[in-house]
Amino acid sequence: MSSIQSLSLNKAQTAQQRTVSAARDAIEGKVKGIRALLPFIGPAFIASIAYVDPGNFATNIQSGARFGYKMLWVIVLANLMAMLLQNMSAKLGIATGKSLPEVCREYMPRWLTILMWIVSELAAMATDLAEFLGATLALNLLVGIPMMYAVIIVGIVTYLILMLEKYGFRPLEKFIAAFAILIGLCYLVETILSKPDMVQIAYHSVTPWLGGKESIMLAVGVIGATVMPHAIFLHSSLTQNRIIPRNDGEKLKIQKYSTIEILIAMALAGFVNLAMMYMAASVFHPGQSNIADLTTAYHTLTPLLGSAAASVFLISLLASGLSSSVVGTMAGQVIMQGFVGFTIPVWLRRIVTMLPSMIIVALGVDPTITLVVSQVILSIVLPFPVIALIYFTQKKELMGVLANKKITTALSSLFALIILGLNVWLVVEIFIG
Repeated sequence: MSSIQSLSLNKAQTAQQRTVSAARDAIEGKVKGIRALLPFIGPAFIASIAYVDPGNFATNIQSGARFGYKMLWVIVLANLMAMLLQNMSAKLGIATGKSLPEVCREYMPRWLTILMWIVSELAAMATDLAEFLGATLALNLLVGIPMMYAVIIVGIVTYLILMLEKYGFRPLEKFIAAFAILIGLCYLVETILSKPDMVQIAYHSVTPWLGGKESIMLAVGVIGATVMPHAIFLHSSLTQNRIIPRNDGEKLKIQKYSTIEILIAMALAGFVNLAMMYMAASVFHPGQSNIADLTTAYHTLTPLLGSAAASVFLISLLASGLSSSVVGTMAGQVIMQGFVGFTIPVWLRRIVTMLPSMIIVALGVDPTITLVVSQVILSIVLPFPVIALIYFTQKKELMGVLANKKITTALSSLFALIILGLNVWLVVEIFIG
């Protein structure tokens, strides 16, 4: 290792130690307010990137273009689900010092653990496909790089970002949080430019509506794109050894700060998702309700709102694709190590996850259709980690003082039933209806 690398690692370790020290000061009540919260900011912002990945762009824009503001309530519901489930996942890591996949391996039968691993890996593959294709498409449209070359560039860039992990948790957390804020700012600009109907937004955000098979498929896709299986697995890993509690009192205080961070990060992700859909509703519906892919959306935005709006749209898509691809790879490592106890080098996983995207590009398959289908797959897989999370976080002997309250278990169980119900409805509509 060179002296420059050693110096960088030492600086990173010092920064990480300062973060832990600052967190200890907050736990002990030596600092208050925003200064007390700052050292706990990070895990939820990493997880929140999964909630604004390119799959969200595809499902939200299609929903808004096709059905106007009517599907906004699905995003609100999905975001409430996300807040609760991510909080439960973070709490599991704090309470047990283990990730959800590790807890599954320890307490579940071997055959069920293997089944969970296989299903989770399929979800991770669908996630990687969506994220890679989104970033690749954005790079292609933004600067004109051919799709095949764009896939390779995205793979290299995300690998370099992942290398920040060797400098500790803080640099990568800051990098991903910056991406999340950039995406939020992009959609603040899009909101100003698209001038949506605020009354319609308010009404349809709280008024449930479902039409025929197409709206049901998009609703399931929106939930699959918003409440992400791999994010549930990942969040418990991000909190398990970040700030290690020394007693029950510290567990409760760390969980308090974690909950605040989750509310902030998930609120930002929720705003972005709402903005995607109401921007599409305002600009494309009903005159351009046949918008079926992100390329058409980009080209249609230019004459309707100007080149600035179209460019901002692509910048947000590129930031989303790059950052969520990084998060997806992190989650894939957590899933493999937790369920079956081994890992593969990051560069190898990066190459393997690039291959499906390269095949899709080479075959000329519409990236947006692939994105929507991948999100439906994620929604169908979602009950597995959700049910496992509910089961383990309500166990007093495992969670101690952080075990779920009855209302938490009841609400999360209701959300699981809603997800299962929508999935059954979708299967019936597709194969029987």
